[in-house]
Amino acid sequence: MKILKHPIFYISVLLASTVYLANRFEVPLPNWVYFYINDFLCMPIVLSTCLAVLRIIKKTETLYVPISVVLALTIYFSIYFEWIMPHINMRYTSDIIDVGLYFFGALLFLRFQKQLF
Repeated sequence: MKILKHPIFYISVLLASTVYLANRFEVPLPNWVYFYINDFLCMPIVLSTCLAVLRIIKKTETLYVPISVVLALTIYFSIYFEWIMPHINMRYTSDIIDVGLYFFGALLFLRFQKQLF
């Protein structure tokens, strides 16, 4: 359970929530904040939450997310949010930079998951 109590997880969720709420309430922030911060934080938050849930279900703190699962989830998010959703909903736009940010966030999660969690 130490994942959900870790300061980096809290800060990531707080930052992502703040950007989301700022957007909803039309708080003026630089475009790069609205367009890219949450894409970068997406995979570390999702993967940390998945790892925490798996550890709760399995009742062990020694479980880690393998690179194949990280890669599969990142590819899934990239395809779903950057290719499928822009065709279905006008709210979504396709951006290759977002895909890079998903992968960069996933790489950071992989790099630090054993040290931090």
